[in-house]
Amino acid sequence: MPLQTEYPILNRLILTALITGGAIVVAMLVNLLVLRRLASLTRYTQGTWDDVLFAEVRKRMPFWGLLVGLWLSAGHWALTDDWHKFVSRLLAATLVISVTLTIAAVATRMVADYGQRATHGAPVPGLVGNMVRFVVITLGLLIVLNGFGVEITPILAAFGVGGLAVALALQDPLSNLFAGLFVTVAGQLRIGDYVRMDFGVEGTITDFNWHSTRITAPSGDPIIVPNSRIAKAVVTNFSMPSREVGFTVEFVLAPGADLAKVEQVTLDVAREVERGVEGGVVAFEPQIRVLAYVDLGIRIAVVMRAQSFADQALLKHELLKRLDARYRKEGVAVARAAMLPPGTPPA
Repeated sequence: MPLQTEYPILNRLILTALITGGAIVVAMLVNLLVLRRLASLTRYTQGTWDDVLFAEVRKRMPFWGLLVGLWLSAGHWALTDDWHKFVSRLLAATLVISVTLTIAAVATRMVADYGQRATHGAPVPGLVGNMVRFVVITLGLLIVLNGFGVEITPILAAFGVGGLAVALALQDPLSNLFAGLFVTVAGQLRIGDYVRMDFGVEGTITDFNWHSTRITAPSGDPIIVPNSRIAKAVVTNFSMPSREVGFTVEFVLAPGADLAKVEQVTLDVAREVERGVEGGVVAFEPQIRVLAYVDLGIRIAVVMRAQSFADQALLKHELLKRLDARYRKEGVAVARAAMLPPGTPPA
């Protein structure tokens, strides 16, 4: 029996506090005894969406207990039918919004997990996650409006008419938005890819958003390119179909060089670089090719392979440095050394 006083309102407040507090305690016990144990099982599953699910539910469980307690205690107040209906709808709408935010967080994580599997480990652009979150939250708001008796059909019709006017007024922002969606969904460009565009921009893609694509130049400077321009550009993606890229370092040896000795020494150093320098491909076997006799001597090429386009610079640096020391030791004279332009196929 709840505590009785001479003030009816105080009685109802005490009863509301007891019911609400009890509902919160039950929610916390469910967190402690049930959800906590279920969450421990997620370490045996792939992906992180289930971790996010239990984390979001456990975080909101006390709040949901509060809403249930208020809903149960509302029947003990002397409310008119209209007010009782309004309070019930308000509590239900609050619960729907909270559940919608939970679903949006889980859906975003699921898209990130399965998107990485589909793109072989490449991060999912923030634009895709934001669009998923926007769709889920919009559906949740429509459910809330429908719960309050608001007709959704006229709203959707108004959105359709208004959307046409907005589309005409915001052609550039919308073209960038849909161009970004097209580029990310097509999967031809991914975060982490090293690209070169026909208008001169070159670097690593770091993110897509609703308006532009962020690219980090080899110098480290950020470059912001509108999505619509990327969608129309001729793009060379050095990270597809594989991030590994072959490159060629050319040398011109002095006339009369012992080619058999040069081949042995050069391949030894090239293997050492491939296996010992960060960015090298351990399983790749370097190659050496005699290309031609030129005015300065004998032109040869060393074929190497890097884990990514950006790793070429360090591998070339180490190859040239170690070859110079080894050639001096072995008495091999080099007339000139150069690297072919990026993108040139190996000889």
